[in-house]
Amino acid sequence: MAQDKTIGLVFIEGYADWEFGLLSASVGEWFPGRVVALSPGAKPVRSIGRLMLTPERATDAESNGDLDAVAVIGSDGWAGADAPDVGPLLKAVDARNGIVGGICAGTLALARAGLFAKAAHTSNGRDWISGLVPDYAGNERYRDVPHAVADGRIISAPGSAPGTFAIEFLKTLHPDKADTVAQMKGMFAKEYTG
Repeated sequence: MAQDKTIGLVFIEGYADWEFGLLSASVGEWFPGRVVALSPGAKPVRSIGRLMLTPERATDAESNGDLDAVAVIGSDGWAGADAPDVGPLLKAVDARNGIVGGICAGTLALARAGLFAKAAHTSNGRDWISGLVPDYAGNERYRDVPHAVADGRIISAPGSAPGTFAIEFLKTLHPDKADTVAQMKGMFAKEYTG
């Protein structure tokens, strides 16, 4: 039987509205658990679409010892020289065998934290990620695909793949709920058929 899981979603200013909705909405609806919004300093942030979000917690590792998983949501801010360092949080979740994911520019945080050294991964393009984090550990493991990539407990996706990001994240977090994941995937796929 699936147990409740706590997933932290990391947001910074200019976060992408479309990258987390399927993941966050699926928790509680189809999968036991809850989603916690995080930002540096627990400060409110605005999305690309100007939606204001007030996070529950900061992104420090000490405040998030209960997280079973963490997903870094994309924002152009991750590409800047002043991007926040969430590496300690990501490494702490990884060290306790939690799931760590990144979508779109959120993958830059995983690259900077060294988490791709051991995992096949994707992002918004090989040249794009290598241009922003040159010589990151694991760059030879990059997969140029239009969908999410799951390798062990590391999940990555381009910004154009929020559906497969949610599917791979939940499949990894809840291996005992394969039937539910398959139903969810089938439901999402219907939008693109016909």
